[in-house]
Amino acid sequence: MKKFLVLALSLCCATSITLRAAEGKKELTEEQKKARKELLEKYDANKDGKLDKEERAKISDEDKAKLKEAGLGGGRKKQQ
Repeated sequence: MKKFLVLALSLCCATSITLRAAEGKKELTEEQKKARKELLEKYDANKDGKLDKEERAKISDEDKAKLKEAGLGGGRKKQQ
């Protein structure tokens, strides 16, 4: 009986993890791609194609609002 419960619980966990991973990556819309490209051109000082911590800190409130409108802003919460 214990083996059955452990097996059933394991299957539920594996299914849950698989479903969450599948919904994690979503394709960007054209508007999102355009907003992201503009942001990189404007703030990517070292031209590596990514915004590091210092570059992200320099993003203006207007640009943050544009990103949020496009559905790209507010992905991570700040850790204290």
